[in-house]
Amino acid sequence: MIPRRAFIRCTLAATLFSLAGTTAYADSFPSKPVRILVPYAAGGAVDVLARTLAQSLSKTWGQQPVIENRPGAGGIIASQALTQSAPDGYTLILVASGHPLNQFFYPKLPYDTFKDFTAISEIAYSPLAIVVSKSSPVKNLQELLATAREKPDSLSYGMSGNGTSAHLAGELLNYMAKVKIQSIPYKGGAPALTAVIAGEIPVSVNPLPEVVGQLEGNAVRALAVTTAQRSKALPDVPTVAEAGIPGYDASVWWGFLGPAGMAPDLVARIHADLAAALKDPVVVSALDKMGATPVGNSPKDFDAFMRAEAAKWEPVLKEANIKMQ
Repeated sequence: MIPRRAFIRCTLAATLFSLAGTTAYADSFPSKPVRILVPYAAGGAVDVLARTLAQSLSKTWGQQPVIENRPGAGGIIASQALTQSAPDGYTLILVASGHPLNQFFYPKLPYDTFKDFTAISEIAYSPLAIVVSKSSPVKNLQELLATAREKPDSLSYGMSGNGTSAHLAGELLNYMAKVKIQSIPYKGGAPALTAVIAGEIPVSVNPLPEVVGQLEGNAVRALAVTTAQRSKALPDVPTVAEAGIPGYDASVWWGFLGPAGMAPDLVARIHADLAAALKDPVVVSALDKMGATPVGNSPKDFDAFMRAEAAKWEPVLKEANIKMQ
């Protein structure tokens, strides 16, 4: 039997030999700025995370990544733009939880959810928060649900587009609490929060990174967080389950994808650089402040995770009768 260490050396040598024609390209990557597509508006959670990572990556790459916001259609516009880009690593996208689920909301996507993309890594995950304006008479989730039951269809909640994690979290609340709070899609979480603060809508569902600043500024009040456990960032805010909906659990995650057909060594290089960025004290501090937990899993594991997410949510979405708006 070949010793484990020797086996690893042999395997590594074979891998390097097989990639001999392409490693030079990966080693020299990037020779120009990398474009990172953000499927949502500036100021939202995905945008904040992309810009934080870009600052760290610029130190590794010697090139400042260019953040390009392409909001709309639950991320489909930006995702389609990625599929039309060359698989050379110079165009990437930072997607959120809704990416593998858009196929259930939009019957005719302009791409295949899995075949047209190269998984690189899940970056982090976080709870969402259900928030109201600080001036709202609603003090907790129980009061919100009581109003929704007493006055059906009288309430609405803002979220960052159809099929996003905020949309799913809101509709899961409707489904499990047996209420109907109408969803209002915006081009990002930040515009939805602005609408809540301005009194245009009574409630918003947002990833924690989008609401922490507004909570600190005393502009909004968090009624609950959506994960099974309380968030370290908001330890005094109860979970939806604690507020009377046992078994409720939803979160938002973010991850990097490239176009289909990227060379394995190039994917490995970008994955390694992202993993290093997640250990950057500045990034760690930013994620902690946003209430997000870093992940940094492998391309293979990220692909498997997205497929599992699609399988998990498909029956839930069908049972809840969630439709594209």
